[in-house]
Amino acid sequence: MRVLVTGADGFIGSHLTEALVRGGYETKAFVLYNSFGTWGWLDHCAPDAKGEFEVWAGDVRDPNGVRTAMKGCDAVLHLAALIAIPYSYHSPDTYVDTNIKGTLNVVQAARDLNVSKVVHTSTSEVYGTAQFVPMTEEHPLQGQSPYSASKIGADQIAMSFHRSFETPVAILRPFNTYGPRQSARAVIPTIITQIAGGKKTIELGSVKPTRDFSFVSDTVAGFISQLESENGVGEVINVGSGFDISIGEVVQMITDAMGQDIEVIADQERFRPEGSEVDRLLASTEKASRLLEWKPKYGGLDGFGSGLKTTIEWFSTADNLNLYKPDIYNL
Repeated sequence: MRVLVTGADGFIGSHLTEALVRGGYETKAFVLYNSFGTWGWLDHCAPDAKGEFEVWAGDVRDPNGVRTAMKGCDAVLHLAALIAIPYSYHSPDTYVDTNIKGTLNVVQAARDLNVSKVVHTSTSEVYGTAQFVPMTEEHPLQGQSPYSASKIGADQIAMSFHRSFETPVAILRPFNTYGPRQSARAVIPTIITQIAGGKKTIELGSVKPTRDFSFVSDTVAGFISQLESENGVGEVINVGSGFDISIGEVVQMITDAMGQDIEVIADQERFRPEGSEVDRLLASTEKASRLLEWKPKYGGLDGFGSGLKTTIEWFSTADNLNLYKPDIYNL
């Protein structure tokens, strides 16, 4: 099977590209074009995957480029998106263009080219603050940031093509994925890179919200299960650990694992507006287990501790830490 991965240059996309190569898939990696000729995290991919996939540089906002890249592919895993919540406050137009219009371009091309499956990436942020837990796929959708609103729109566009044209769309809804290569815009890399960079005082936003953290290999396994299953088409399926923990508790686990005693300072720039803060996310993964036979390998407190250990080791390596700017707050 020949598979196109959009967003292959990103955090999850690069791990997914490697996993597809290892699984014997003929893999085409769609990366964001830039004048430097860089391929994001694929420039740093594992030796066993390097040179084993085709690269297409383009932009999901361009329908012709998306269609051309998709020609000859049997399936599409659509991960390309703008994901930073703070930047969505700053530049919401770009989120509509990339996340909604980009998704339209993908499903339209898939329909025109008779692609056998499109796996579209959602996010737990579309749920907003939990109204009940664990959060099933029937939980109400709440656009509490321009980012989450754009992903709600993208999800609806993708599913509308299944309902209107029988385009074989399946939606995977990951909860907070973490692991090696994650952007320092996310809280776990923010904590680790500041400590690994020698800081004794670290700056964070609110430490009260709880999150369901999914280790990246579990999320990747969810994508591949959705790709291979006959049961996922027309369905929205959560993937998460089924365990939530507060940001404050995450800080304590990381400092304990790194053997450091640090002080946390509240940086007001890092706080979300009050109505935009998502206070709790906790996934129900019953549907993923039932339809995809998927279960997290890093579930529960022990699983989270194991995933954190691997993540800390990766970020603490000098060559990897040097790829980050722990002294700068990235929108």
